[in-house]
Amino acid sequence: MLKKSILPTLLTLMLLFQACSDNDKTKEANEMVSVSEYVLTTLDNNQQIVKKTLDGFTLESSNNKVVLFDIFATWCPPCKASATHLTSLQEKYKDDLIVIGITIEEKISNNDLIEFRKNYNANYILVNSDQNRRLVDAIASSLKLGDRFPIPLMAMYKDGKLVNHYLGAIQEEFIESDIKKALGK
Repeated sequence: MLKKSILPTLLTLMLLFQACSDNDKTKEANEMVSVSEYVLTTLDNNQQIVKKTLDGFTLESSNNKVVLFDIFATWCPPCKASATHLTSLQEKYKDDLIVIGITIEEKISNNDLIEFRKNYNANYILVNSDQNRRLVDAIASSLKLGDRFPIPLMAMYKDGKLVNHYLGAIQEEFIESDIKKALGK
């Protein structure tokens, strides 16, 4: 009789502890995913910290601003053409927008990026960091674009949530329309 009452009690306790253990592991895994961090170095040796959120990406210093990641290459003709438009938007929405240019080129010199900035009027944050590729891959993966995607690739976020993304050359007016929507204007 004692065996019959102990067995169900032991089984119940085992299931209870097993369930708690699995929940703790799932919670830990979710916390690890949600704190992915990318430290990017700008051309003037400042650091920009980008964090992966559950809904997208956020810039640590964004303070409720729209963040536009421009994934580009200095040799890409549409990327060159986009630079002037991004500068125009950065100037127009300077209090509400942060544009960050992330090159996909590995081992590019800061001098080459400075030359790109000068030649194509790219007067916004440009980063040249060993974290660039990692962040680019994470953004492309979150957008379900796979390993190979066209550039420029632009991804716009507000408060860590995706607003919109653009592949290839895009007109300035379309980007501005999304900035206005994100800002509630």
